[in-house]
Amino acid sequence: MLESGIGRAHNIALSSLSNFIIPGDVSASARYWEKDIIDPEVIVKDGVIDVPQGKGIGYELNRNELERVTIAKEVY
Repeated sequence: MLESGIGRAHNIALSSLSNFIIPGDVSASARYWEKDIIDPEVIVKDGVIDVPQGKGIGYELNRNELERVTIAKEVY
């Protein structure tokens, strides 16, 4: 279940829905990544993740970090 912050953010959004009964495993960004590609990174405190409020998934793509870890890029 190794995923970047993008997948993790969507998982958190789904897992926090009131009628969602089978959430996926969600953990802190630091569990797998030295630096995740989202801002803010996912933090677990006392076993709890604060769910961002507002529109969208509540996290922004850190384009600088994504560029830093990109190995190859194709433009079509």
